[in-house]
Amino acid sequence: MLRFSENLPQGTDKEFLMGSRFTKESGLTPKVIYRNLAPAQLYELALAFEPGTHIASSGALIAMSGEKMGRSPKDKRVVRDPETEKDLWWGAHSPNYVMDDRTFLTNRERAVDYLNTLERVFVVDAFVNWDPASRLKVRVVTSRAYHALFMHNMLIRPTAEELKDFGEPDFVIYNAGAFPANKYTNYMTSQTSIDLSLKHKEMVILGTMYAGEMKKGVFTLMHYLMPMQGKLSLHSGCNVGSAGDVTLFFGLSGTGKTTLSADPKRPLIGDDEHVWSDTGVFNIEGGCYAKCIGLKAETEPEIWNAIKFGTVLENVIYDPLTRQVDYESDKLTENTRASYPVEYISNAHIPCVGGHPKNVVLLACDAFGVLPPVSRLTLEQAMYHFISGYTAKVAGTEVGVKEPSATFSACFGSAFLMLHPYKYATMLADKMSKHGTTAWLVNTGWTGGKYGVGKRISLKYTRAIIDAIHSGELDNAEYITTPLFGLQVPKAISGVPAEILAPENVWPDKNQFAATLNLLGHMFVKNFSHFADGDSFVGAEMAARILTGGPKPLPEEEVTKGGFAALSAAAPAVQA
Repeated sequence: MLRFSENLPQGTDKEFLMGSRFTKESGLTPKVIYRNLAPAQLYELALAFEPGTHIASSGALIAMSGEKMGRSPKDKRVVRDPETEKDLWWGAHSPNYVMDDRTFLTNRERAVDYLNTLERVFVVDAFVNWDPASRLKVRVVTSRAYHALFMHNMLIRPTAEELKDFGEPDFVIYNAGAFPANKYTNYMTSQTSIDLSLKHKEMVILGTMYAGEMKKGVFTLMHYLMPMQGKLSLHSGCNVGSAGDVTLFFGLSGTGKTTLSADPKRPLIGDDEHVWSDTGVFNIEGGCYAKCIGLKAETEPEIWNAIKFGTVLENVIYDPLTRQVDYESDKLTENTRASYPVEYISNAHIPCVGGHPKNVVLLACDAFGVLPPVSRLTLEQAMYHFISGYTAKVAGTEVGVKEPSATFSACFGSAFLMLHPYKYATMLADKMSKHGTTAWLVNTGWTGGKYGVGKRISLKYTRAIIDAIHSGELDNAEYITTPLFGLQVPKAISGVPAEILAPENVWPDKNQFAATLNLLGHMFVKNFSHFADGDSFVGAEMAARILTGGPKPLPEEEVTKGGFAALSAAAPAVQA
């Protein structure tokens, strides 16, 4: 009779691992290693040893990440060392919480000691960066088959020959997330700790099994290494037209970045992480990590069809009999996710590289309802709004909260920045200027009033706006410059009602519009005060130039007294 264990994949020869400098320094001595297993083999091991793992009716692997179902940004640590500290952004508003080298090594030892006790560990050796000149080798060591499948999907998969000649990695992740950090260790705030050392070229994960920590750990590393080489790392989607015209899409959650970049008429270069180098843009990753709450085949067919065998579905609710996934359910979390290779998208552009962007689209879901559906930005405005990373959340279920709330995330990915936001913004402006790139601010939020009064801008109209950008229609349009924010707004766009292009036209009360717009302007200015130390990174002249791209709100009492006329008098709309 065949025993259960004999039906499982066999371990890998350890020679590739044990000769590594990283292995020798860390003391890693695993009992059994599974290296770069095929998805089918990882399915078998996940189903055999990981509770809560099942196969969905679509063929995807359902996995549970445990208590943590999202990232833990407050528990992320960066080692401060003499070689790199002068370049990194530190301080009250930086995402880089400090750790010293000794504490990092203590946590690494705790992680490695845990991995050494296990019956089996998984290793994924793969690449980041589709541009061969920028390619780096990443090694992931983890305790879970689902994590190995996740990183198999998210990194760039080597060929058999490339794996054979993989050699020494450039960066290693020790994922011991099933084991807690010692919360009494220096710099710890909980039993979760995600630690990055640029000196050791290593990352340690303790106390969280959320797979996204590995993906974003690699991205954080790229946010340091790439700019140091003069290449701009970007938290953005990216697609390309038939003429080779590339567009970058920036936007926080809920702004439509994934939906608008997944355009059936334009092949997808990538959905989330890119680099703009001297030769063009390239995707950092080999896969996509899409939110799937509320997913429907009718609205997002590309993502729906990508959820098949080999895809990881994280923290979803499913029917225990049919194994059909309930994408509407947020019983466990709203942050339900699907991880799949980029080639699962039917119109993926392989290899995931493109030329220099023709357009940069900054997406904002403005729940205050005062930003125009589309605006053309100057270089200074592009830098300012890129640094701001604005969107607005609608009123939630918290008692007493009835108004929209502004959300700002520097460079549309504050949690992953290593350098000061001004550094990334000046690099963006330099590349835009050099390659003739146009920046657009697109509001996918409310019109005719704020949330609860107005209505959401139709996706049909937003798609028409993006089409007009791509067709070149807006390059030749007639523009009006708005008061206060100084945005250039087209007077007409094919397929879009002209009256909604100037948002004050569809507000029932223009004076209320003026007060709300002025309030939002003050929010922008207050948020920007967090970056007041930017001149020490880019110089006083550039810092002052960036500030000219922002709004110029009036004193609140002046708008209360004068209404919309006060805004018009201060900065009348002009032809552009």
